[in-house]
Amino acid sequence: MAASPDWSACACTREAFVALVRHQGENLYRDLPWRNIDDAYGVLVSEVMLQQTQVVRVQRYWQRWMSLFPTVDALVAADTATVLETWQGLGYNRRALALKRACEQCSAEFGGRLPQEAEELVRLPGIGPATAAGVIAFAYNRPSVYIETNVRSVFLHELFPDAQDVSDKQLAPYVADTCPDEGARSWYYALLDYGAHLKTQVGNPSRRSSHYARQSAFEGSRREKRSFILKCVLAAPDGISCAEVRRLLDAHEHEAARDAVAPELFDSIVADLQAEGFFHLVGDLLIP
Repeated sequence: MAASPDWSACACTREAFVALVRHQGENLYRDLPWRNIDDAYGVLVSEVMLQQTQVVRVQRYWQRWMSLFPTVDALVAADTATVLETWQGLGYNRRALALKRACEQCSAEFGGRLPQEAEELVRLPGIGPATAAGVIAFAYNRPSVYIETNVRSVFLHELFPDAQDVSDKQLAPYVADTCPDEGARSWYYALLDYGAHLKTQVGNPSRRSSHYARQSAFEGSRREKRSFILKCVLAAPDGISCAEVRRLLDAHEHEAARDAVAPELFDSIVADLQAEGFFHLVGDLLIP
């Protein structure tokens, strides 16, 4: 349980803060396809997709995903290659694998349904406290302590406008205290929409969070090379040789005016992807 918050240390009162967020939420509400649904699986998919990915991109992917894998059991039944192909373009492909594994556990232990308690949700692969809190609030409409970048932005901007390196542990009592016993879903929608708006008006207040980390450049990174290798393998359902993937990757690097990939780096990436379950090696063939 979060500690009692000290509102005297804040730039405004609790009453003023709640009224402001409610007002801004009404004016800035975004009608997104995963909102106001009671499908915990659909909410979980949206929460996982929204990690480190912009809303405008997730809108397209969420609807396609839900048409192909509309239930926990539908995702469990899908082959991994199809799941990864559907995820392509969202980045951080291990999220898709973790989501599938979480659903496999739900199918085995909960009859194809997601648990309704945060303590059980966080035991599933790839689900941390924030994702579990999101499912509780948005799918079950129950109080939770949901802290992500837009929520942080609102609390930092309105309550601690001059503070630096503010931790989520410091914010949690205020998040818990303002979340209503009824209507948690609409409250967090208001926070999310106001937080997204703030970033267009005053920059990103969450930079003052101690948890803020600037995302590293994608172009030329190990992450980009991982993504390219995975695309090559997924495009060859009957398998593709390591030598051919290496050739394609080097050609890609040369087109971008970069040097060929060192053999040890290529082998390391392939080994990581294989260990994480993205594909398997049979002889010299990488097979999705």
